Amino acid sequence: MTRKSGDAGRSTIRDVAARAGVSASTVSRVLGGDYPVSTATRTRVLRAVREMDYVADARAKAVAGAGTPTLAFVLEDITGPSFAHMAHGVEREAARLGHLCLVCGTDGEVRHELEFVEMTRAQRAAAVILVGGAADTPEYRERTRRIADSLASAGSRLVLCGRPPLGPGAPVTVIEYDNEGGAYALVAHVLAQGHRRVLFLGGKPDHTTAQGRERGYLAAHRARGVETDPELLLHGDFTRDSGHRLMREALRRGLEFTAVVAATDMVAAGALTALHEAGLDVPGDVSLAGYDDIPFARDLYPALTTVHVPYEELGRLAVRTALGHTADSADEHLLLGTHVVVRDSVASPAGSADTADTADR
Repeated sequence: MTRKSGDAGRSTIRDVAARAGVSASTVSRVLGGDYPVSTATRTRVLRAVREMDYVADARAKAVAGAGTPTLAFVLEDITGPSFAHMAHGVEREAARLGHLCLVCGTDGEVRHELEFVEMTRAQRAAAVILVGGAADTPEYRERTRRIADSLASAGSRLVLCGRPPLGPGAPVTVIEYDNEGGAYALVAHVLAQGHRRVLFLGGKPDHTTAQGRERGYLAAHRARGVETDPELLLHGDFTRDSGHRLMREALRRGLEFTAVVAATDMVAAGALTALHEAGLDVPGDVSLAGYDDIPFARDLYPALTTVHVPYEELGRLAVRTALGHTADSADEHLLLGTHVVVRDSVASPAGSADTADTADR
């Protein structure tokens, strides 16, 4: 049995050095990877590390400035499928580049967001990535600008993913996807099937992501000369329960519609359940479309027509661009594309001729 010394019986760097027959400084060089060491010596040290189950003291490494560089990923809802895929992209790219990824869910609390950013700044995180829409107010811009300046002064970088930009001169990177354009293309596809009364299940009215998707809905109607009925625009949030509640409300109120466009796939999933509960067939009685193209969208019955957002690539790009900038470099704005994924949940209205416009495919 291997004897361990040090606090709580843990092996120390001196124990590893004794086992490998080298100095403690040589062990440190091998583990740090920042100093040339012969292959034979490296092999002996790493074997001793494994045999003694040695774990470096992260606090000591941080004090010495030699710890694993970190990135912080801050989002409102860690359980959201789209955010989870973005987090996966961030984590994979960070790992590829030798960085540790710290994830924080704020539950929409600004205080939690600020506390986490300050903590990561104190730990000298290489970048902080803030994800998801927000209310675009003067208070938001002022608060986020202070965060960007504070991080830049500490040699870090703020990245806004799907959040409103701050204006010229801010030391930030803004990475977005074509949110409004995706909604426009989706609603245009639905209208091309012959639908003229399209119910929109949106998000919070002051949420920038929700606003962009609603603008796309309205713009598609204008482009095709179709008048919109304000009663067909309902607002909730981006959850499954919101979709279920809004759909039941629309049916209870007797609103007339032949198609439903939901602000997210999760909202669409709740709406689909409510339609089934009401004995309505999709797409036979009502067509349904979502937004995000999260994996289970293809496994719903029927498979969901939706907008594909490259969430994982957004996460990877956020890491690459953040690490490729100096902390005080000027703002940069990057935009990724979206596209409609046509599946089985949208068809021509019941009793109408097939007017599907294959150009939207």
